[in-house]
Amino acid sequence: QVQLVESGGGLVQAGGSLRLSCAASGRTFSGYTMGWFRQAPGKEREFVGAISGKDGRTYYADSVKGRFTISRDNAKNTVYLQMNSLKPGDTAVYYCAARATIVVLTSKLIDPMEYDYWGQGTQVTVSS
Repeated sequence: QVQLVESGGGLVQAGGSLRLSCAASGRTFSGYTMGWFRQAPGKEREFVGAISGKDGRTYYADSVKGRFTISRDNAKNTVYLQMNSLKPGDTAVYYCAARATIVVLTSKLIDPMEYDYWGQGTQVTVSS
């Protein structure tokens, strides 16, 4: 079993930046696909982006392309979400998630039900 802990959330003004971190326990982190999702009040959980454990390929929702960047440091068992040019619409609780088996279909990559482990989330609030 994997434990994930997000950090780095907070309150920023529109146009600002935050970097979220997700620290994972376990020895097999490098093989996990890591995803970022977000959930606003009253909304369903939404895919933000993901990074492959197999080759480090990244994937992003259209809503964040060009603004958010996912990276990982396998030596530190940590995945990052760099968020730039933040908008009020980015306000949500951000969750990291891990899938222990490889993903070959993007339809699975973006589906929260395909992930095995979840952090407890970190609040990001963007004001104007």
